[in-house]
Amino acid sequence: MLLSNVETVPGRTIVEFYGVVSGSTVRAKHLGRDIAAGLKNLVGGELKGYTELLSESRQEAVARMVREAEALGANAVVNVRFSTSSISQGAAELFAYGTAVRVE
Repeated sequence: MLLSNVETVPGRTIVEFYGVVSGSTVRAKHLGRDIAAGLKNLVGGELKGYTELLSESRQEAVARMVREAEALGANAVVNVRFSTSSISQGAAELFAYGTAVRVE
C-alpha cells in the first residue's frame, strides 16, 4: 500500500477513487509513564514514554486505515492526515484519514 500526504503519488497515475478511509485508536496514559513524565517535567527533556505511546498509536491508526483501503480494492491512500482529540482525562484518540485510490 502506497501512502502519500499529497493529492497524488509521484510518478503514478490515479485511475480510480474509492473515497475517504480512516483508522483510529484511543489510548490512555499509563501510570508509570505519567510518574516518569512528571519527573522529567522538572528537569526538562523528551518524554520518551509519551513519544512511544504516540508512535504506537500512529502505527495502529494507519494500519486500520490501510485495512479499510485494501477492503475497497485500493492500492494507495493519498492526502493522508492525522488528527488528535481528547476523549477524557488521560485518554486521547489518534485519527488517520485519507482518500483511497488505485494507481498505475
